[in-house]
Amino acid sequence: MLVTDPKVVRQLLTRYATLQIAQAERHSPAAARELEDVSQRLCVMMGTSCVQDAIAQADALLVRARPTDGRTPEGDGEGGLPLAV
Repeated sequence: MLVTDPKVVRQLLTRYATLQIAQAERHSPAAARELEDVSQRLCVMMGTSCVQDAIAQADALLVRARPTDGRTPEGDGEGGLPLAV
């Protein structure tokens, strides 16, 4: 079984969110292609066929991957918010 690297997942979610914002502000064919690529990569990595499901599973993976050494979400710069909506 392959283990998904939380750092890679975080990078993909960040790129997905950035591209979604860019597309909402101004449509770009290049950004649309990249958004499709990132969406597909997220789906493959999370084992889903729907990007919304992939995002939900990626968020859950990142929550499980948080350190259990007593640090709070505020202490790690995430503020306790989901990484993708």
